[in-house]
Amino acid sequence: MILVTGGLGFIGSHIALSLLAQGQEVIIVDNLSNANLQILERLEYISGMYVPFVKIDIRNTPALNKVFEQYSISAVVHTAGFKSLEESVLKPLEYYNDNVSCIMSLMRAMQRTGVRTLVHLSSLAVYGKSSTALMEDMPFNYAYPNPYVKSQQMVEEIIRDTALTDNEWKIAILRLSNIAGAFEHGVLGEFIAPLPKNIVPLAMQVGAMQREFIELRQQANTTDKTAERSFLHVLDCCKAVSLALNWLSTQEHSCEAFNIAGELVSIKQLLDKISEVTQTPIKTIESHYYPNVEFDQLGSSSDKAKELLKWMPEHSLRKTLEDEWRFYQLTLRGQ
Repeated sequence: MILVTGGLGFIGSHIALSLLAQGQEVIIVDNLSNANLQILERLEYISGMYVPFVKIDIRNTPALNKVFEQYSISAVVHTAGFKSLEESVLKPLEYYNDNVSCIMSLMRAMQRTGVRTLVHLSSLAVYGKSSTALMEDMPFNYAYPNPYVKSQQMVEEIIRDTALTDNEWKIAILRLSNIAGAFEHGVLGEFIAPLPKNIVPLAMQVGAMQREFIELRQQANTTDKTAERSFLHVLDCCKAVSLALNWLSTQEHSCEAFNIAGELVSIKQLLDKISEVTQTPIKTIESHYYPNVEFDQLGSSSDKAKELLKWMPEHSLRKTLEDEWRFYQLTLRGQ
């Protein structure tokens, strides 16, 4: 049985459904801070299976211990945590408390109950560097002044230090690019909040005429002055998780990081593509002032994942955006 933390969130729910579709048994834990029970109902309806769910904050180690004691868990996919670069600047204490405390509590519970297989979802931002060619052997820039980046760097250090203490640990750290898209046929996707934290949902709201415009920063050191980001279909992320679990099952002891990246585009190019998909102009106004540092570029070739995990992205950016738009339209119609 595989435990998915944060399993009712956007990425976690897709991973859970993907594992269920492969015949795996899954248990979900989530504190519902960024999710709701309707997603659990949808997972059970789509899969036709009962999906065990426990509402807990995984920082509550005694409660998490009981989950491990009650269920025969063989591996953990850790998707819980806060993930917004911009929001972390406004709420640094929350980001350190949530992200760092979560991994400490989770690994203590795993250590106590003898579960040693972990897939942790991290981010390309963890390097603290602006680049389109990020590599796993690059050292982190620990001076990068962003709480989310620092919290993820701390999390990875905790994971590596813990793995050194016990040669039974099998750990894969997946450093993801921006995730978008939806499950096939629009059966599951990202439930967009009224005030989204990410660019794709914001632009979708403009496409649906729920929002008049979005603010666009144009101070990046790139060709069109907008930041360049890598975008990955959520199902390609699910595939990477599945392949990582399979790869870990063949290892005796490992703690490896893999860059999992998709198509690199500038934000302006992204908005042009969203405009084509939604058939609506995505109006922008220039954001003249942003007081915090921002990565000009975040991208990677993912060569290590291709070599060891046999992973490659299968979905184009246009397909990713089409799937997300299809699901968003369904939710607007109450489906």
